[in-house]
Amino acid sequence: MRVYYGIALIIILIDQLTKWMIVKYMEYGESIPVLENIFYITSHRNRGAAWGILQGQMWFFYIVTAIVIVGIVYYIKKYAADKLTGVSLGLILGGAIGNFIDRLFRQEVVDFFHMYIFSYSFPVFNIADASLCVGVVLLIIAMFMEERRAKELTNGQSKDTNK
Repeated sequence: MRVYYGIALIIILIDQLTKWMIVKYMEYGESIPVLENIFYITSHRNRGAAWGILQGQMWFFYIVTAIVIVGIVYYIKKYAADKLTGVSLGLILGGAIGNFIDRLFRQEVVDFFHMYIFSYSFPVFNIADASLCVGVVLLIIAMFMEERRAKELTNGQSKDTNK
């Protein structure tokens, strides 16, 4: 179980370090090409959620994030036996806390990864956002795998009772 909190801590540290570097060394709006027309490091701020929705609703984010963090800690304690679920929850926890720290101390979230996908300018994001997304995808995979195991177990038991 500690390893999942360790994953969260590593995400928080990397997230906060990279955001600090962006704020310290880049001007707001400055963009550095990494792969021309594909990937840039762009100094951006977001006072809302994904895609800038709910701009300036900090109290809403404080309350929702606090509830999410408590829920994730509960689920880590309850479902830590499944490694994939634990890792996914650790990633989600780290991402949630990383962005929460920004909202609490900066009143905005520092974003900097800027991708273009087939000329579509994907919303600028950060380590915490990426961690949240990867964590959610892994959690969905873990849930499907658990459901499959439960069905196989149920099917195996029903075959045994039919004999």
